Amino acid sequence: MQRLFNEDTPWRVEWMSRVLPNVAEVSANFPDQTIFTRFIPPERAQDAPGMWAQYYAKWWMMTGEHLPRELLELPACLARLVPPARIIDKRIYSPWLEGQLHQSLQQCGVDTVVLTGGETDVCVLATVLGAVDLGYRVLVLEDAVCSGADQTHDAALRLLGERFSAQLTLCTTADFLHSKGDVRALTPPSR
Repeated sequence: MQRLFNEDTPWRVEWMSRVLPNVAEVSANFPDQTIFTRFIPPERAQDAPGMWAQYYAKWWMMTGEHLPRELLELPACLARLVPPARIIDKRIYSPWLEGQLHQSLQQCGVDTVVLTGGETDVCVLATVLGAVDLGYRVLVLEDAVCSGADQTHDAALRLLGERFSAQLTLCTTADFLHSKGDVRALTPPSR
């Protein structure tokens, strides 16, 4: 949930503004438990490792040398929650591979993550799969995630709901807030 995905850039996610109120409401209800991850492009395409260099050669205008720095920031309604909410920067889709997020959650005894944000079929999907691999219980708030493409957004939610149902729960923002954060009330009992 960064300005570079919500404003007039080549990476704009058209309907991010529709889910932003839900993300803001969840975050405002649990600010001390909220961690925002920010996708930070390299300064120059050639600074990126491996195939990322080719990716950023295509998206050169989204590298640090061309992108206004303020577009890396959170929208104002989320930025005002920091602190107590925290920010962890990442240079790839998954927030897990660099280790800071997992280490931070383990230090706090966290066993469940509630996911919001974008894009459902890219960063959210990478976050879910990493969380599942690390053994976290996962809730995805299906009306607080978004994508640039409806078809892949729908397919990603269908995939997550069907293939990962033993480790993941899809629910709405209203159901999550009604549970007052008691995710066990939202998670179907084991079979």
